[in-house]
Amino acid sequence: MAQVQKDTRTIAQNKKAHHEYFVLESFEAGIELCGTEVKSVRAGRVNLKDSWCSIVGGEIFVNGMHISPYEQGNIFNKDPLRVRRLLMHKREINRLYGHLKQDGVSIIPLSLYFKGSRVKMSVGLCKGKKLYDKRADMAERSAKRDIERTIKEQNR
Repeated sequence: MAQVQKDTRTIAQNKKAHHEYFVLESFEAGIELCGTEVKSVRAGRVNLKDSWCSIVGGEIFVNGMHISPYEQGNIFNKDPLRVRRLLMHKREINRLYGHLKQDGVSIIPLSLYFKGSRVKMSVGLCKGKKLYDKRADMAERSAKRDIERTIKEQNR
């Protein structure tokens, strides 16, 4: 029987994470949401900018992720900044916890997307960048942009 490829549609990305951190490894996690939050996510009203993940009691949670209240919702709307549980295998959580305690790294949400009808989150095991690393990345991007621009002009 052939495996059916599920369509993925990106809802939100944490662009600041790639600027502030080196992403060492990334993981896929499900996220526990209530009904009105899912409707708000479908409308694309999510901000991952200042979010981070923590591990408490063998469970992983995302903190600081802002999901705007659903406009047609009523008493069922939740707090936009509430702590939400991520759904991962226990061995993955234990592995992440070991890296957190030993290596001085952080778990940062990288993107939120639909995989089929499910909302998934890509979380990264990240190490903070120093200021000179950020400058080097910006210079590299600028040089690559200039090269592409000159190649495009020459091909006209």
